Amino acid sequence: MAIAEGKKMPAGSFSVMGEAGPEALSTDALFAGKKVVLVSVPGAFTPTCSKGHLPGYVSHADELHAQGVDTIACMAVNDVFVMHAWGKDRDVGDKVVMLADGNGEYTKALGLELDATGYGMGHRGQRFAIVVEDGIATHVAVEAAGEFKVSKAEAILAQL
Repeated sequence: MAIAEGKKMPAGSFSVMGEAGPEALSTDALFAGKKVVLVSVPGAFTPTCSKGHLPGYVSHADELHAQGVDTIACMAVNDVFVMHAWGKDRDVGDKVVMLADGNGEYTKALGLELDATGYGMGHRGQRFAIVVEDGIATHVAVEAAGEFKVSKAEAILAQL
């Protein structure tokens, strides 16, 4: 069952690139006492993700922060090295935290996995954005197949 508004986000962890290499980031550290926009894309370096989804959050980061968002985080079922390289390629700087859900465990815990085996991409995460306030999902926007509307930065800004 997919995460729903008003529900506590599942416990888990991600990999992030630290100064000395890969590090673990727990959901407690990410969500506790903060307002977070958690964005998921089916894959780093893929067309819609690279040209629209992630860049939208980078360009609207100041507006999101002005609406009380503490952290913007982008996750994908990719390894930490790919997520780090993608963040550098898209020039996210410190505007977006790049989260690797390498084995898709957190995506599965959210109930938002995507079977992309027909495209040669294996099992991934659906395209979505969740507004999380102190560990509680307050807005859940999951895209319909092939869509890019409800999870884009502009749509999330309109919900804040």
